[in-house]
Amino acid sequence: MAATVRKVIYTSRAPVRKDIYSQAVVVDKTMYICGVVGIDVATGQLVPGGVLEETKQALMNMGEILKAAGCDYSNVVKTTIWLTDMNDYVRVNEVYKQFFKKHVPARAACQVVALPKFKTVYSEVEVQCGYHRHRYK
Repeated sequence: MAATVRKVIYTSRAPVRKDIYSQAVVVDKTMYICGVVGIDVATGQLVPGGVLEETKQALMNMGEILKAAGCDYSNVVKTTIWLTDMNDYVRVNEVYKQFFKKHVPARAACQVVALPKFKTVYSEVEVQCGYHRHRYK
């Protein structure tokens, strides 16, 4: 049996806590990205402006991780979005459609009681994705 190829992806252009998780891990031809939130790397803080700005920043952070692995949004095959308030679902979709246009991935969205770190913030979005590096025609 062939050995499994495993590579950790890291970029300083997206938030990370190297002590407890990797930004992404590629196993063979599939990449798994950790939960991504709307943190501004320059400040280390959640971006101001509410759910629209948080969603935009989270997806931009995800884009930086994709770029570090030689991929882009067209390589995304599945996303999961966690919201602290499902009433934000429609607004999150407004931003989401700006990043995923032609190759729309499979997706699930659900409401959770809380998200890590920012317990007093009204809304947060995390996105977790599985990627296939090579697109089949």
